[in-house]
Amino acid sequence: MTTLVFGHRAPDTDSTGAPIAWAWYLGTQGEEAEAVLLGEPNTEAAFVLERWKLDRPRIIDDVEADQRVVIVDTNNPAELPKSLGEADVCAIIDHHKLAGGIETKRPIDITIKPLACTATVMAGLMGDEAVDGAPEHIRGAMLSCILSDTLEFRSPTTTDTDRALAERLADGLGVSIPDLAAEMFKAKSDVSRFSEAELLRMDSKEYAVEGTKFRVSVLETTAPEVVLDRKQAIMDAMPKVAEEDGVTGVLLFVVDILREEATLLVPDTLTKAVAEASFGATVDGDSVVLPGVMSRKKQIIPALKL
Repeated sequence: MTTLVFGHRAPDTDSTGAPIAWAWYLGTQGEEAEAVLLGEPNTEAAFVLERWKLDRPRIIDDVEADQRVVIVDTNNPAELPKSLGEADVCAIIDHHKLAGGIETKRPIDITIKPLACTATVMAGLMGDEAVDGAPEHIRGAMLSCILSDTLEFRSPTTTDTDRALAERLADGLGVSIPDLAAEMFKAKSDVSRFSEAELLRMDSKEYAVEGTKFRVSVLETTAPEVVLDRKQAIMDAMPKVAEEDGVTGVLLFVVDILREEATLLVPDTLTKAVAEASFGATVDGDSVVLPGVMSRKKQIIPALKL
């Protein structure tokens, strides 16, 4: 049986590139594997697929009973197929905190490391010989995953291991890290064709703050004005998105990659309370700038409180 490898819903670059890399590696070990996606890849991930001439993985909505699967870049059931409990989960490879809730049919391999990128975790499992000998498109995908998740090493989640691997991959590929990152961030910043609801769901995770469920959304961009010019329309869309997704509210952080700060939209008193309690911010208006805040995993989610 073919093993399906996939990441989280609303796939970003890591949840697009990491399944491709791991499916390739499983193939080198004699296991038939296929990378699939749980939704359309975002604009940066789509660029990476084209840049490295990668076949776009097919999109699935759910998994069948007893289907062999490997989960990468998440361990949160809220971000995974609803029938996952009926599948045969073989392994989890991740770099996020344990969310809990996944039940498996048998003992499995789980690797979760405090690194910035799933591709870096995978490289440690593959070994240097496999990574350095991988085809150009696989090494390119892994490099792109690291540059995306570290925001070209600007994110506080970046480790020496992530940076060293990225530099080694770039050197072997003969590419400039600043040039590739600039192309990726330009693609990520092009959100003109997306509706307000799509922007709110593009890179988001559900998270409960003292029993109150939020959709915590992040838009990383080198052109924050493109998003902030649509601020009112985005805030008007939040109540419907919250209702449809079964959460109390939506928190949108627009991360300015170059200025290394985030702007949190503040459409109501609940969000204002979150901003003031979580970040010690003084909110006067419908948005607040949070200097130095760039990482949802390390700086946003752990800080959230009411």
